Amino acid sequence: MEIQRVLVADAVDSACVKLLEQHSIQVDCKYKLPADKLIAEIKNYDGLIVRSDTKVTADVIAAGQKLKVIGRAGAGVDNIDIPAATAKNILVINTPGGNAISACELTCALITNLARNVTPAAASLKAGRWDRKLYAGHELSGKVLAILGLGRIGREVALRMQAWGMKTIGYDPIVPAEESKKFNVESLTLEEIWPLADYITVHTPLIPETRDLICERVFKSCKKGIRIVNVARGGIINEVDLLQALKDGQCGGAALDVFEQEPPTNPVTLELIQHPKVVATPHLGASTAEAQVRVAVEVAEQFIALTGKSKEFTTTPGVVNHSVLKNIK
Repeated sequence: MEIQRVLVADAVDSACVKLLEQHSIQVDCKYKLPADKLIAEIKNYDGLIVRSDTKVTADVIAAGQKLKVIGRAGAGVDNIDIPAATAKNILVINTPGGNAISACELTCALITNLARNVTPAAASLKAGRWDRKLYAGHELSGKVLAILGLGRIGREVALRMQAWGMKTIGYDPIVPAEESKKFNVESLTLEEIWPLADYITVHTPLIPETRDLICERVFKSCKKGIRIVNVARGGIINEVDLLQALKDGQCGGAALDVFEQEPPTNPVTLELIQHPKVVATPHLGASTAEAQVRVAVEVAEQFIALTGKSKEFTTTPGVVNHSVLKNIK
């Protein structure tokens, strides 16, 4: 694939630009372009690199007369119109492993935070109160953690929380039960999971099958006091139903790093964030120095591999629309 010019539309670590330029690929960094400006610019480029801010719509893709590849420096590709790109034979790639450890570590931190009421207790103490009894928590040892999505992040979470003494169960339609046994996760159906779990953490993409995966029906099937963690994508948990479950006491706490709308302005989401049983963070899953470098380098390596000119970089593990790759080859 001939890749001469690449537009970087969202801020990525400079390692990405340096690596591409070292392999004779011209790079222009133009961040936060309005949709009309992006549409006007994209016609000049063979490749486009984004994070989550830029929306690569069907109109943007249609305007990309020379566009051959769209790279997402990160895992989620819901900001890219995959069907539109595939229809134009444009390859879409991501960096699925680049932020796995960072997202995993935040998930584990949020689980422990919920168990020991760290955030509200710290806020209370800073406000001049000494509420030891009010913020008594519980141990994680012996509790059941349900992991929905047993890919890279889900597996890393399982390994770490097992060290805390948690029993790990999980669901993933792609990962065979024999495989999940290798990292000590008992594979169950969703209906089997709901009544067993003390904690549920989700690590799936946002697709039609996972939208509103955690909803009113699920909360009613779970133990009273179930705790929910989402460091994946907003929309997997129905925010209206979660808020009601918190008010009813059916949900004992939630830790949310992602929301249906970001930044959130919806009144339901804002009320959810303010709920005393909610720990909310502003989409920090991949926000570590290490992850930022990793995803930047991995997307650049795959662009270079696509040119076929490097002996060092030869693989594209992040291809999303494999049918396009087959056509290219």
